[in-house]
Amino acid sequence: MRFLVFLLAAFASAAHADAIGRFKSFVSTTQSARADFEQQVYGREGKVTQASKGSFVFQRPGRFRWTYAKPVDQVIVGDGERVWIHDRDLNQVTVRRLSKALGSTPAALLAGSSDVEKAFELSDAGTRDGLEWLEAKPREPDAGFERIRMGFSATGIEAMELSDNFGQTTRLRFMNLQRNPKVDAAEFRFEPPKGADVLGEK
Repeated sequence: MRFLVFLLAAFASAAHADAIGRFKSFVSTTQSARADFEQQVYGREGKVTQASKGSFVFQRPGRFRWTYAKPVDQVIVGDGERVWIHDRDLNQVTVRRLSKALGSTPAALLAGSSDVEKAFELSDAGTRDGLEWLEAKPREPDAGFERIRMGFSATGIEAMELSDNFGQTTRLRFMNLQRNPKVDAAEFRFEPPKGADVLGEK
């Protein structure tokens, strides 16, 4: 659930706005999105401890599907009421109420409501690697991570970084972005597979 990652992401259309302006434009104009991603997790020493890739789709507010390919082999689904995390290798499902699972999490930036500044403190974080960066710090002290950064080019978001409370940094690059595509409501439904261990609150 650490990265819904979802999460978590923003896609702005304003070509000449600063990072905060681009993000706010995304929130007000993007009701759904679909993209592929590559993800790397770095440990305290700066070495890659995990690499994965996958795809996601979301429809605000609160509906998303984040699918990792192997070796992670995990699916995270928000159906508007609950968040389901399915580890396909273990055939184990964890479920939480959406109101508790989102809050000040990366998914709130991706698929939450438009009033994200209640949960996050937003600031411009300068330029790096040719991108303009937005920093979002959770207002809740027990959010489980320190900050999220989102990197924008003139055409939209290209990167996202999550720094957690354990000294790890998760970095994502987005490809093949589609803004406001038609989405099938079935993508946001989840039924635990037969025989799966289901943990958490239904």
